[in-house]
Amino acid sequence: MASLNELVAEELALPVDRRVTAMAAAIAAKYGAAPRAVLFYGSCLRQSQLDGLMLDFYLIVSDYRAAYGKAWLAAANRLVPPNVFYVEHDGLAAKYAVLSLDDFFRLNGPETRNVSVWARFAQPSRLVWAEASARERIVAAVARAAPTLLAAAGRREGEAPLDWWRRAFALTYSAELRAERTGRSTSVVDAEPERYERFSGPAMAAIPAKARSGGWSRRRLEGKALSVVRLAKATATFAGGADYIAWKINRHAGTDIQLKPWQRRWPLLAAITLLPRLLRSGAVR
Repeated sequence: MASLNELVAEELALPVDRRVTAMAAAIAAKYGAAPRAVLFYGSCLRQSQLDGLMLDFYLIVSDYRAAYGKAWLAAANRLVPPNVFYVEHDGLAAKYAVLSLDDFFRLNGPETRNVSVWARFAQPSRLVWAEASARERIVAAVARAAPTLLAAAGRREGEAPLDWWRRAFALTYSAELRAERTGRSTSVVDAEPERYERFSGPAMAAIPAKARSGGWSRRRLEGKALSVVRLAKATATFAGGADYIAWKINRHAGTDIQLKPWQRRWPLLAAITLLPRLLRSGAVR
């Protein structure tokens, strides 16, 4: 049986659309000598038609001061990682999150209660641009995600591996503000059950003997609060942030939010005023 690191390395190396590769290179080129790697992840990974979609990337950098010309951006990224930005290239649109290599490794592991990174990288991703010297560390970081996810959920007696994955992802979705419809966490596994079956044994074997499960009430409280802080921060870094938020909610929750001109001018206020209504309606959970 292949080790978890071997499975992760194999999956990260799978080919992607040439425009995804070009987008990754364009993102890296914006940051001089700071970039170490660019990863492609999310629902677009399973799509053959990318036009009209918002692609998702993580840009991994050596350190935040080297990445930014502005000290406040480096401080914001360090205090509340990640920073999120919008980019267009070759007819496609994307958002990308910025993390240092050290933070990426840490946030994929059990030392953080926040689910945001390890829940995403327990799912398939692709390493579409990287410095040769960073590849091994990226593989090691991503390989931490699946054991962290499964350990945090804890296995119920007699629970089948795929049901464990499904329940684990459902727990992570409950620990963030999410616009996806109910059942989205299950569909993540059901879209590629063979992949999760293949990863189950190595991921379970990599769970540390002293790993602790539970703590989900605290995770949910902290995770949703952190989601609000990140949303507020994104209004300062994300061009067209209010429009993107409305688009994402409409796409995933089936709503028809139409922004007013003042909401586009003041995206932070727009987010604050929209959030209570979205929570009441169930569009965001």
